[in-house]
Amino acid sequence: MKICYQFSFSTMALSKKSVMAALLLLLLLFIILVLFVVAVQSIGVNYGKIADDLPPATEVIALYKTSGIGKMRIFDPNQATLQALKGSGISVIVGVVNNDLQGLATSPAAANGWVQTNISPYLPDVNISYIAAGNEIKPSDPLAQYVGPAMQNLYNAVTSSNLPTQIKVSTVIDMSLMGNTYPPSSGSFSDNASAYINAIASFLVSTKAPLLANVYPYFAYLSDPTTDIKLDYALLNSSGVVVQDGNLGYQNLFDAMMDSLYSALEKIGAANLTVIVTETGWPSDGGVAATVDNAGTYYKNLMSHVNNGTPKRPGPLETYLFALFDEDQKGPAETEKHFGLFSPTKQPKYQLSFS
Repeated sequence: MKICYQFSFSTMALSKKSVMAALLLLLLLFIILVLFVVAVQSIGVNYGKIADDLPPATEVIALYKTSGIGKMRIFDPNQATLQALKGSGISVIVGVVNNDLQGLATSPAAANGWVQTNISPYLPDVNISYIAAGNEIKPSDPLAQYVGPAMQNLYNAVTSSNLPTQIKVSTVIDMSLMGNTYPPSSGSFSDNASAYINAIASFLVSTKAPLLANVYPYFAYLSDPTTDIKLDYALLNSSGVVVQDGNLGYQNLFDAMMDSLYSALEKIGAANLTVIVTETGWPSDGGVAATVDNAGTYYKNLMSHVNNGTPKRPGPLETYLFALFDEDQKGPAETEKHFGLFSPTKQPKYQLSFS
């Protein structure tokens, strides 16, 4: 009887261990699933329309949904697109056309009218996350003086209209504002961009809004494709650390560019400013290294990577791929016509999974 008791006790102990192991395995699988979902949810796609052969907005929204794409950026408040977005659940960044900035900056009434026309009528049926006041305005551009005042007037219009607090007002910059990007820890804005970006960052910090940035390793590679920047490094395809910067190691150019931007923001007192990548992509034709294989590699690697964040700032990084379709009227570079994830007939160019 004693032997049987000991055997039963051992069996019970083994059973408890098996249950604990199973529970730990389930927990691990759950964590992996959550991380995967977060990674997918971090990815959006730009919906550009500089083409004469694109499907109507209703079909575009259906394509987003069937593809599992949950985030969209549009470059202007196109009424047909916003109408088609109703009830879709897709989160959208609504852009302000650059040429509208002066009017919005000089007239609070114009800013209020813009919000009442392009934002308010679509709430809450459309999930509007950000208003992007201008795209890639350079400090030397005559419109640069209007970016800050336009953001302020739009912000005032949003808050006075009692719109949802998650709608933030920002603007989109590109990496041409950088004066130094290497090594990433030495990242800084150029002297001629200093006053411009300081004013933008100050506004965003005060309103708790993110900075929107277009980050293209392709164009950085294009500037020096044979010596310092290797193709694998630009395609997020390196097997090991390529750039060591203090205690941080960089295996890809995207991370290095992002961390140089974070370093530059630190130097102007905006260390905690969130950055959203509003554009990044790789062309499939029309220029150096512009092939379907390279573009597919870039998109796949980037999509699996952005949930990790960067060496300097780990964690999910909201990122929008450029763009949904090839756009046959873009230019002047031929590559500009070939950034699409889909052809205008809605056929995918790459095997990408958004869900």
